[in-house]
Parts: sequence; structure tokens; C-alpha cells
Amino acid sequence: MKIQKDSVVTLRYRVADATTQALIDEGRDPMVYLHGGYENTFPKIEAALEGKERGFQTTLKLQPEDAFGARDETLTRAIPKSDFPPGVKVGGQLEGRNDQGEPQVYHVVKIKGPQVLLDGNHPLAGKALKFSLTVTGVRTATAEEIAHGHVHGEHGHHH
Repeated sequence: MKIQKDSVVTLRYRVADATTQALIDEGRDPMVYLHGGYENTFPKIEAALEGKERGFQTTLKLQPEDAFGARDETLTRAIPKSDFPPGVKVGGQLEGRNDQGEPQVYHVVKIKGPQVLLDGNHPLAGKALKFSLTVTGVRTATAEEIAHGHVHGEHGHHH
């Protein structure tokens, strides 16, 4: 079966920094997504897989704008440590509001003396990424998956 709109695609994948070649994610679990513009993966990945079949392999280099976007320095914050509950740690996450008043997830990236440095960018924003992909399965999506816009079941979404 060829990958087309409303196909469920199962991939083995590895993601590396395209500049340094450092491994970011070795994809221990397969990636399963609903193909066809449902925003379940990056558009350039969908375009590369369109019309392909099980067994197809490719390596793609995505620029930041085709992956997690460019870094936005307006999403960084320095907040007094006294504003946080005890035990705030680097690597933690919290939800706050960005400059437009919209909800934004922030990552604690550094604690420097009396200040906590937060970053609302995706951790991979601003990075060119290399995706190594192997199609391990293709099937027709169920009517429910199409209606919900995502895959259900093993490695997919569970309600």
C-alpha cells in the first residue's frame, strides 16, 4: 500500500543535530502518524513519504523553519527565585503567559543566584535536524481516526 491521505504510517526514526551530528532521539518506540495534512508530523516529512511504501528509507535535513522554528528570544524570562516554590530545578516546566497574554510552557534552563532563567522556546528551536526514517507499516486509517485527526491504538492516541 502506498502512503497517501488518510494513511496511518509507522516509522522507525533517528533524529540528530544536522550540524554536529549529535544524536538527539534514537526513536526507541516507533512513530505512528495520520498522513495527509493533519499536522501530526512536519510537512516536509509528509512530502518526502507521499506515495512511498513499507520498506522505504530516507534521510532528510530540515532547517529550523521546517522543524521546530527559529528561536524567539522574547520567550526567555529571568524571574526572581523567590517567586518559585522551594525545589525549583533545572529541566522543570511550568505554564505561564507570553507577551501576548497567551498560555506558554516555559522550561527552567538555569538557576543563577537569586534568578531563575526560563525559556519558552521548544528545546530544538533554532536547530537544523537530520531525520533518518524507515517506513515499517502503512494502513488505511479508520473513520474514527480520520474524524479525530490522529491515530488511535498502540503507539497512537488513547482516549
